[in-house]
Amino acid sequence: MPVSMAALADDLAAESAQLRGLLTGLDDAGWRRATPAEGWTIADQVSHLAHFDDVAVRSAVEPDAFRAELARIEAEGGVDPDAVAARYRDLPGAELLAWFDRSRARLVETFRGLEPGLRVPWFGPAMSAASSLTARIMETWAHGQDVADALGAVREPTARLRHVAHIGVGARAFSYAANGRAMPDAPVRVELAAPDGSTWSWGPPGAPDRITGPALDFALLITQRRHRDDLALAVTGPAAAEWAEIGQAFAGAPGRGRRPGQFAGRAR
Repeated sequence: MPVSMAALADDLAAESAQLRGLLTGLDDAGWRRATPAEGWTIADQVSHLAHFDDVAVRSAVEPDAFRAELARIEAEGGVDPDAVAARYRDLPGAELLAWFDRSRARLVETFRGLEPGLRVPWFGPAMSAASSLTARIMETWAHGQDVADALGAVREPTARLRHVAHIGVGARAFSYAANGRAMPDAPVRVELAAPDGSTWSWGPPGAPDRITGPALDFALLITQRRHRDDLALAVTGPAAAEWAEIGQAFAGAPGRGRRPGQFAGRAR
């Protein structure tokens, strides 16, 4: 079935609405509440999304300008998410939310009208427009998890987790490159229990290396929002075990992840 940019755009809008529901009504102290990402507040999580929404639009509509900016950033040592977050820390919560709304609306509108196979530059390998939009869904879900954790909220798993898992599986080779490791030749089979009871799968059915379990748990693993020890995932084989250790669905340097037991006792 061909990729539908309209369907992806609708899913991003829905994921954005879920995040916005957590943000609505926050006072200044709420915006400055610490999240599990070390040194980052809820405001930092939202400014990160808004900033890179603007960047994603630029990569699609002004690719040459984006490449020039990317070359400058790489010459200066690469993207520093902490420096990006620090840039916007003086913005009040209401301004941050208004910026996020504007940036997200423009992103959805822009990408909805693109051909799914259009190649757009990004930090790391270029991606198709469909993959770029899927990555924004993944980023929104992952940073939304940090916001939910900061607020003690539990989000209902949805079919949009498939996007998170899909881009996580596709980023396996990048995960190795980001960590300076050679990826083994062995394929990994991923079988996940979807929220509706169906099964999502990637990789050869007969592969001895496997990761199986709830889709939510795989999404938490591959976005590094939970430690593997705290997840109900069955990991079989050395190639699967190594990937579970270093896997990341997001671009950039290897993440610091979360500590074992960091969320002990919290509902999932």
